Amino acid sequence: MEVVKVCCLKHIYPDKTEVSLCGLDFVVQKGQRVVVLGANGSGKTTLLSHVLGLLCPVEGQVEVVGKQPYKQFNEVRKHLGVVFQNVDEQIIGPTVYDDIAFTAKNDKMPKDEISERVNAIAKTLKIESLLEKIPHYLSGGQKKKVALAGAMVTDPDILILDEPFDSLDPRSKWEMVDYLNQLNQEKNTSLIITTHDINVVPKIADVVYVIDKGVFKTKGNPEEVFSQIEILKEANLEAPLLTDLFARLRNKGYDLNVPISVEDAEREILKVLQGQ
Repeated sequence: MEVVKVCCLKHIYPDKTEVSLCGLDFVVQKGQRVVVLGANGSGKTTLLSHVLGLLCPVEGQVEVVGKQPYKQFNEVRKHLGVVFQNVDEQIIGPTVYDDIAFTAKNDKMPKDEISERVNAIAKTLKIESLLEKIPHYLSGGQKKKVALAGAMVTDPDILILDEPFDSLDPRSKWEMVDYLNQLNQEKNTSLIITTHDINVVPKIADVVYVIDKGVFKTKGNPEEVFSQIEILKEANLEAPLLTDLFARLRNKGYDLNVPISVEDAEREILKVLQGQ
């Protein structure tokens, strides 16, 4: 079932800047993990803003759960959770607890249920000790976790994350990857993620879109997309180091599949060594 569909939209900003998003249709199926790769200025923010109903397209089609986000904002909002790249723009509670509980309180959820949900998600994200803290004084990584907790407290069907791994140390980054995958598996939550951390993508994506100057250049699973090194370069993206290395080895005549993880690379190298 399609939960998000964007077809060749155009938007004109107040300063008359015109942005078009065309090429392939952008489609997210229920329960899919979708990553959008693109350099700064490629159109990622415009895409997410339309999906969230923050912008209205001049042309084209934007549908979320079968509705038009801008025109049916209140109906669509209930299905969405979002973590913005600059989380300071969305953290507004006087304490971490209040901030995580904000949407649930607005939705008139019973206090006992709010408390149960806030404490449960804080435990999962390992931020229980922060619940009485003032968000303003938290580190960037802690704020990111607080924003994620606030986005998930109402169990949205679709979670949108704009550069969610920025400002996270390596351990926290992989903990967040594990949490998002657990969320996807246990609750069938659809994920839409923009990131420039290309090495995370194989661990977090079913489908990858590459966008460049408003054009969706290609899509596929991580292996399919990462093998298109020229398209990545045209979009000002660097292929993962393993992908680049193994593509070079293939060009020199070695019978190797291009890996998307260290584990895949290890298997390919052992296959060649054992065959000698």
